[in-house]
Amino acid sequence: MLHVDLDQFIAAVEVLRHPELAGRPLIVGGRGDPTERAVVSTASYEAREFGVGSGMPLRIAARKVPDAVILPVDAEAYTAASAEVMATLRAQPGATVQVLGWDEAFLGVRTNGPEAYARQVQRAVLDRTGLHCSVGIGDTLVRAKVATGFGKPRGVFRLTAENWLEVMGDRPTVDLWGVGSRISGRLATHGIVTVAELAAADPAVLAAEFGPKMGPWYGLLGRGEGARVVDDTPWVARGHSRETTFQRDLTEPAQVEEAVRELAARVLEDVAAEGRPVIGLTLKVRYAPFITKVFTKRIPETADPDVVMSRVLDLVGRIEPRRPIRLLGLRAEMPMPEGARDGHTPTRSGW
Repeated sequence: MLHVDLDQFIAAVEVLRHPELAGRPLIVGGRGDPTERAVVSTASYEAREFGVGSGMPLRIAARKVPDAVILPVDAEAYTAASAEVMATLRAQPGATVQVLGWDEAFLGVRTNGPEAYARQVQRAVLDRTGLHCSVGIGDTLVRAKVATGFGKPRGVFRLTAENWLEVMGDRPTVDLWGVGSRISGRLATHGIVTVAELAAADPAVLAAEFGPKMGPWYGLLGRGEGARVVDDTPWVARGHSRETTFQRDLTEPAQVEEAVRELAARVLEDVAAEGRPVIGLTLKVRYAPFITKVFTKRIPETADPDVVMSRVLDLVGRIEPRRPIRLLGLRAEMPMPEGARDGHTPTRSGW
């Protein structure tokens, strides 16, 4: 199986639209104004050399690269470009495609020459879209996904059971797909620092730390094991979310309620398009300067927007009064249709 990952996708799309930016440090984020509160969505390789990365405050990125070109996020353009890429992948001979997001997908193929097939995929994507991609080859989804990182940019790399520990064994656990800094920190408290140590870890220790389901799963990740079948069942969103960063902190209760009502109205539009009811709500509040609280509420299944709005306002009542707020986010969770594959799609909020 193959994992296809587009190189610096958002920045590459912008360079296609603005060829004069090729080779220049390019940063995409917010409305393209570093004086506003916003974060970097992506940065070109030239900008990354200066330490700019996704999620970094735009103002800090601008300081790191004073001569960078900063552009606003254009989600519609990226969605259209992604659709062209995925159509190209689906057109490859014998391919089963499992989309992971705007810029990546798994391909299930049967071939005796996966490297040659991977190069064929790269040429097809470049010819149709003008975008470059890297391809990981693996005998599990995990290994294919991790392999892609070794192929970047524009390359092909293969990871299998035979070379997994040789390549990955001495690397920190945070390098694994599905293991972030928080999980790697918890593993480190048990003396599990490297991938090889995780692969050999006592399942009982992992289960005690992470639970009977997640503990063994992290052990599988350490060995590069897991699913071996690419599933092209369409992903279905479990929920929809929106968030807004305010250029000036909200301090008055009336301001907060108005902002939440606006968010809720937009989320409810997204939910209505799905034709499914709401079963849960999550309100994210980021107080100034940068302290985030999350409030959740399970609700009786309902498609009535007035009922949902009422429950949202119940969550607003948990916000600390008159404490300055710089960001609000709202997520509505929906029940999954029978037989659907749980997933999420890129959202305008990125939440």
